[in-house]
Amino acid sequence: ERFQWYVDYGIGAAKLRKYEHPKEKLAHYCIACTDIEYEYPFGWGELEGIACRTDFDLKSHSEASGKDLRYFDPETKERYFPWVVEPAAGVDRAALTFLIDAYDEEVVEGEKRAVLHFHPEIAPITVAVLPLVKKEGMPDKALEIDAELRRQRFSTYYDESAAIGRRYRRQDEVGTPYCVTIDGDTLKDDVVTVRLRDSMQQERVKVSELAAWVGANMRTWTRPARQA
Repeated sequence: ERFQWYVDYGIGAAKLRKYEHPKEKLAHYCIACTDIEYEYPFGWGELEGIACRTDFDLKSHSEASGKDLRYFDPETKERYFPWVVEPAAGVDRAALTFLIDAYDEEVVEGEKRAVLHFHPEIAPITVAVLPLVKKEGMPDKALEIDAELRRQRFSTYYDESAAIGRRYRRQDEVGTPYCVTIDGDTLKDDVVTVRLRDSMQQERVKVSELAAWVGANMRTWTRPARQA
């Protein structure tokens, strides 16, 4: 389950492996230990360790304290010390791994594009809201949409500076999966352009359906293939 958790949130399965510690290298309190390893740029390294510590912890504490820490099973009428399975994972190590695995450089129309292919659920920003220009009522409409998305519990970022293409690139670099552009047509038909980070494809979506569209797309997200 721990291995699958990393895969479910975007880590490439081909970059992960399990390493079982040989019995002669196990700690005295442990009968089995398996590491989840990731192939970092500097080589394979431990991402998370999972150890079966048996009943060593509670039994030792019980003996030292003189307290009976055994669990009573009401069905079998037995008392016993529960076994402990200890997963050891660090936020810093996991964050580093997600960053390394998500980073990619792609050549698009002769130019290099740096992009973080984060799973949408762990991306720092879910939706960037971008008025096409800073006039003609587009910023006001964009701010309305931004506020509504926030009310729907999406993490958003409003940006009206620089050309739209440059703003797209900025969001690619920080891993924002969706960019919503408000243009002149939006003021007439209440439809926005949603640009997807991974494919760079664009879709027109009604403002009234935007939150539901983003939510549905997040649930069906799949890890993109990397360029060679």
